[in-house]
Amino acid sequence: MSKCIFTVGSSRIQNNWIKSKLSLIGVFVLVLLGTTSCTQDFEDINTNPNAPVNVQPNLLLRQVIYDYGEQMSYEGFTAGNLLGQYTTALDFNLFDRHNLKSPQLGGNPWPIFYQNLRDNELILNLSLENPSFRVYEGPARIMKAYMAAALTDLFGDVPYSEAFRGNQGPVTPVYDAQEDIYMGENGIFDNLTKGIAAIQSYDGNIALEGDILFNGDLQGWVRFANSLRIKYLMRVSSKMDVSAELQSIYNADTFIKENGQNAIFNFTDGEPNNFRLARLRIGDFNNFVMSETMEEILVDLDDARISRLFRPFANSETGDEYNGLLNGIDASSTTVTLADYSLAGTIFRENTGLLDTNFMTSMETYFLLAEAAQRGLISADAQNLYEIGVTQAFDYWQVDLPSDYLSGTGAMENGDPLENIITQKWIANMINGYEGWVEYRRTGFPQLKTISASLNDDLIPVRMPYPAEEEALNNQNYTTAANNTDGNSINVNVWWDQE
Repeated sequence: MSKCIFTVGSSRIQNNWIKSKLSLIGVFVLVLLGTTSCTQDFEDINTNPNAPVNVQPNLLLRQVIYDYGEQMSYEGFTAGNLLGQYTTALDFNLFDRHNLKSPQLGGNPWPIFYQNLRDNELILNLSLENPSFRVYEGPARIMKAYMAAALTDLFGDVPYSEAFRGNQGPVTPVYDAQEDIYMGENGIFDNLTKGIAAIQSYDGNIALEGDILFNGDLQGWVRFANSLRIKYLMRVSSKMDVSAELQSIYNADTFIKENGQNAIFNFTDGEPNNFRLARLRIGDFNNFVMSETMEEILVDLDDARISRLFRPFANSETGDEYNGLLNGIDASSTTVTLADYSLAGTIFRENTGLLDTNFMTSMETYFLLAEAAQRGLISADAQNLYEIGVTQAFDYWQVDLPSDYLSGTGAMENGDPLENIITQKWIANMINGYEGWVEYRRTGFPQLKTISASLNDDLIPVRMPYPAEEEALNNQNYTTAANNTDGNSINVNVWWDQE
């Protein structure tokens, strides 16, 4: 027998698969890749007869949707909610004090993005290479646009054009400019357009499987893509004229219009598919309480959703009072009593079967359209769009809308109409805490507070810092990106936020 010297290893994408929640789909996929200098028998030696050679796109699609949604819902609550000032942290709160380079209970979404964007790229490649998988092209392009937008909106310039390729691409990908990620070929808008076109031109009879957002309904994906187009056009509206395209989408009337069409999947009350906050030890859960920002907004509005999103504080004399804490306390020098502040509502821990992971909704779509109408970017009735958004937001959170809310405290004209539109969108998106922070950066609403003991010179951050592993593993490209952000500063605006 000839000697055969070879090495076998797994790529970063396969490592991340091992860490993912494959219990949801009931299958483990491990693809071993290797290099060799042997003269014979290599294929026989390196083939596992008990493991599938090819990855199926339906399993990947299910995995990408679930893993990204589950992990980012947790990230959005533990870290995004601190940046967006929905909640504040009593301890382990360097992140809440805006030392964003020190993630603790959350605050490191980078690997979540790249793990799932790599897996999604496998789906896209399979759909382009194999005619029998063509039905997956549209959803894969739409998911790529969605996740890429969330990534670049947090960090700014990021690896994109050379990323997501696994062993087929460079191990040190360049950082693409955010403008190119949005506007370039195979960028966010291009993938949404191509994704819709791929769905509309699909004439095969193979069903889309593994789709836990729309159960294989391709028109659901088209509505999702159009709502995302509205969202991202508004996001870049300070950089270019988006009126004509927004008006065209609005007139076509093919976007998410009711809660039954939302891009969501439901959590359960029990493991393994409940909201991860329910699995934290009680001390970690009790670390997050209502922020003073959230308290003031909900109390001023006399908003009935307060009892869904939070609990009365334990020391309340009447049993139905709510109290928030200013973000960013110095836990080493400030003593607080948990019983004096409102914890997150039972929907986030005991009753997570009432909660879902939220990719895009009708309420967010209508608030974006209301803003567009109020700003004169589309010809439409801003107040009507706003009131539909509020109505659907109350329904989304399973709270009855008081009959006088839209004519009283919640009226669009009760103060600054634009601020009211954005604030209502902020309230409704509590499960997507990063979104509240991103939209605050774009619009300045709602008016967030200077935090108690800032570690960032009393400035509210306007981007996430690149993680330390990028400096170690992709140093040359990281250095260029860091130099473009004043040393990886969290106070340098991303492209669409620059004047």
